[in-house]
Amino acid sequence: MRFFSDNAAPVSPQVLDALAQVNVLDTAYDGDRWSKELDGRFSDLFGTQVRALWVPTGTAANSLALAALCPSYGGIVCHRDAHIQVDEAGAPVFYTNGATLLLGEGDGAKLTPDAIRVVIDPIRADVHQIQPHAVSITNATEYGLAYTPDEVAAIGAVAKDRKLGFHMDGARFANAVARLGCDPADVTWRAGVDALSFGFVKNGGMSAEALIFFKPELADATLVRRKRAGLLFSKGRYLAAQILAMLDNDLWLTNARAANAGAQLLAQAAGERLVHPVEANEVFLKVSAAEAASLRALGFDFYDWGVGEARLVISWNQRAEDIRPLADAIAALA
Repeated sequence: MRFFSDNAAPVSPQVLDALAQVNVLDTAYDGDRWSKELDGRFSDLFGTQVRALWVPTGTAANSLALAALCPSYGGIVCHRDAHIQVDEAGAPVFYTNGATLLLGEGDGAKLTPDAIRVVIDPIRADVHQIQPHAVSITNATEYGLAYTPDEVAAIGAVAKDRKLGFHMDGARFANAVARLGCDPADVTWRAGVDALSFGFVKNGGMSAEALIFFKPELADATLVRRKRAGLLFSKGRYLAAQILAMLDNDLWLTNARAANAGAQLLAQAAGERLVHPVEANEVFLKVSAAEAASLRALGFDFYDWGVGEARLVISWNQRAEDIRPLADAIAALA
């Protein structure tokens, strides 16, 4: 009956089992064999040599990635509704020691090459204005839309032409890849992405996300920043084990496919109430205050999203029989 956030979902049993397996005496920090395995496992997944660091939160992953791509005096182009702008309490500015977020527009929280140019073209190349150094996009977006490989590549081409670093906030990266059915490489490094915040917590993980550098040389300074930020866990094997468990047998994709499928059940029931196409595990509906109250009176929990809208999020563990009562209740609103 709870559809307000996939952050509230339980942890996959495989992750809990993995934690038990690493509950032994081992090397501290990230010197353990599980942490050392991350580079190879993610290199295999993406088909190219990467550096992979565990971090405890998506905010940390985003902020450390942007600190690697943008100096303190630079600017980061992102959507006006991007998580790094709206929901991270200025953490990217804090971790970069002062970089400025340069805000763009776009339907469904998607940036386009033209939207990026609108932001950066008027900036004079002189010392009086903040110069852009990076672009950050979210896949899937804050409104549940998936950037296709071609869309990412188009932004990647702009980033390359303007010599900008390219970051992808992948808090729901699994949901986007599950929707697209593509090779993870096609929507990341092959499309020009330099750094990816690979989310696991929303998708069945417990307390570990992965920061992937497709330019491995970016990782060295980030190791220092991670320590300086107080994010170098003394028992890092417990974070690494969670991530490895999610990679085993493509659990990250299995869970994302289940959540996406559940969202489609709600989308079918919502019909013309949909505010955005449903391409991941989030559903945005047009509902009046009275209609939202009637759904809550039936026991359903969700976020109000602005005026006259609601956000419903499906978690990896919610089965069709868990979702159908809400779908029926939405259909009955008409």
